[in-house]
Amino acid sequence: MFDTDFSIRSFRGGYDDNFTYLITCMQTGIQFMVDAAVPVKTVQTHISEQLDAILITHTHGDHTAYLKQFLGCYPKVKYIGYKELINFTPTDLFHPVGDKDRLILGRINIDVMHTPGHFPDSVCYKMGNILFTGDTLFVGRTGRTVNSYADTRELYHSVYDKILSLPGDTLIYPGHDYGKQPTISIDENVRISPLLQAKDEEDFITRMANYEANR
Repeated sequence: MFDTDFSIRSFRGGYDDNFTYLITCMQTGIQFMVDAAVPVKTVQTHISEQLDAILITHTHGDHTAYLKQFLGCYPKVKYIGYKELINFTPTDLFHPVGDKDRLILGRINIDVMHTPGHFPDSVCYKMGNILFTGDTLFVGRTGRTVNSYADTRELYHSVYDKILSLPGDTLIYPGHDYGKQPTISIDENVRISPLLQAKDEEDFITRMANYEANR
């Protein structure tokens, strides 16, 4: 069993209050990121030597905006994402993952959850009691399903069958700073969000429609 002590540094910026996260394995010093939504210069002073990997939550442009910049600055870095990317053609540095795969970076175990709905290649990354949710789940609400390739029914199953089945004290680290606080436990998020209180799939679809109509 690997030790899982780590640090997480959050960077907010990019297109729309995006979050990029820099994780450091305290056992080995290995560092990796979740999403590449902010410029290299924003993160660089906090990277000790070599960035090992960039985990992509999905390929909407705001989450991959600075990926090429990071790849150019750190030529040994690999980027990781769902095996069927939508928005760009992968290079030799791409490492595909699928649902229920496990990554090990340093001494950190990272479990992959394929969570389509907001976008077909959406994935969440679970690291201990931390879940990086991208645009699948935010503080106070789910992701939206108004863009190309989105599917509200798929989002329901990703959120209700997968994320909400995790322990209630799991902390979500979302892809945008849209809530009253940057992170939240699953239990607390359910308590504050009507979109997470649906009785069934049809009720969720109705709640999502009402949410969009009253934004």
